[in-house]
Amino acid sequence: MLRLNDVWTYYGRISALKGVSLEVPEGAIVALLGANGAGKTTLLRTISGIVPASRGTIEYMGKPIEKVPADHIVKIGISQSPEGRQVFTDCTVLENLKLGAYTRRDKAKVKTDLEQVFEHFPRLRQRSNQLAGTLSGGEQQMLAIGRALMSQPKLLLLDEPSLGLAPILVKEIFQIIQEINRSGVTVLLVEQNAYLALNIASYGYVLETGKVVLAGTGDSLRQNEEVKHSYLGH
Repeated sequence: MLRLNDVWTYYGRISALKGVSLEVPEGAIVALLGANGAGKTTLLRTISGIVPASRGTIEYMGKPIEKVPADHIVKIGISQSPEGRQVFTDCTVLENLKLGAYTRRDKAKVKTDLEQVFEHFPRLRQRSNQLAGTLSGGEQQMLAIGRALMSQPKLLLLDEPSLGLAPILVKEIFQIIQEINRSGVTVLLVEQNAYLALNIASYGYVLETGKVVLAGTGDSLRQNEEVKHSYLGH
């Protein structure tokens, strides 16, 4: 579904991604691991078209998208739930969700998808008229994922969904990510909690200072001594 080949991304003169190549098969959950500053968020932002790739190719469904503007990338089926949630705090939960569907004209289907989001996240239904800024961190995370789903993505990019959440909520969010995947959405997951990420991912990549240093199935990376030592606290 998604293929990156030798992708370089710069901030000014500093290279944040240095020749990254990876693949995300349709229907999979693929995890992207790495320490802070490894380039994980930059990678998602490059795929989304927010930060342009300086070199290399990004193919989605067999077509190059590295020159496609960010708003068109949403329209062709790639949506991102950003790090830090970034909900619109002065808008209600319902308004935030509807903003996720801003590129769509199929009003009836938008209603159906809204129902689907409420099924994934019953708490959002209860809070639908509440201002997003008054929600707890966990509820804001649910809202950020729900808003991303409202654009009808085929590929969902999740950036640190467990960050700052209580363990019980993290478990719930990860169960919902699996539900979303089972409903037919492919997931590229950036996550600090390597243990949980590799538990649900069929495949994973480890990024260090902008380069892919390890790749393998979720199981093989969980067993890898280097991953155990650096990311699993063994």
